[in-house]
Amino acid sequence: MATASGLQASDKNTEARERKFFMVLNITMAAIIVAGFSVNLAMGRSTFAVPAIYHIHAAVFFGWVALYITQSVLIAGNNVALHRRLGILATGWVPVMVVLGITLMIVSMRRTGGPFFFDQNEFLFANGMHLVLFAVLAFFALKVRRYSGWHRRLMVVAMTILTGPGLGRLLPMPLLMPHAWRIMTLAILIFPVAGMIADKRRHGAVHPAWFWGVGAIIVVQVVADLIAYTAWGEAVTHDLLAGYPGGMRPMEAFMPLALAD
Repeated sequence: MATASGLQASDKNTEARERKFFMVLNITMAAIIVAGFSVNLAMGRSTFAVPAIYHIHAAVFFGWVALYITQSVLIAGNNVALHRRLGILATGWVPVMVVLGITLMIVSMRRTGGPFFFDQNEFLFANGMHLVLFAVLAFFALKVRRYSGWHRRLMVVAMTILTGPGLGRLLPMPLLMPHAWRIMTLAILIFPVAGMIADKRRHGAVHPAWFWGVGAIIVVQVVADLIAYTAWGEAVTHDLLAGYPGGMRPMEAFMPLALAD
């Protein structure tokens, strides 16, 4: 009887430590997102003087970050009931994020050509497909929420995708051309890798959710590149931007003259 009680106490301690680890990991990802956009604004590389879609997108995406961190704090504090109630919001929030994300991407590419350190065709297909993957991972995580091991890990991988824009604003992206997008994609995998290492230390094995999630990100990137660099992918990109200011820049990544001097 004493042995059984000891095992139960040990299991509870392990679960508490795991919840705390995921909370810290999630807060770190959120901090990187906030830091990336804040630094960009402070350095004058972005402005509030943009069309309304930019502000709507920011409100919805940062609202998700706030919801995500709230959920992490609630579960770390063992407030499971409120965590589950708030989780219902995600089912409606995620589709809105995908629609707004793809819409803003197109608006941005047409207005400015998109980030100059990315090939436009790769940015279009990889960014769009990764947004869809974010939704797939998030919905699957919600579907298996009864299995906390899968749920929390798949949510981290989904959130990992959203750290790209924040981390990309902190990395020296112009110096990483012409592979800036792929390097950024690899860089965000540091978060699930941290989870894998924690699993190995805590449980002696890596949870399969990490492999499925990271594998999905890599596969989607490969497929996106295969599509983007076909004649059809380049034609779609060209037609999407034709007649807009963004169509005036080269499709491939380039160094603006102002930065090259």
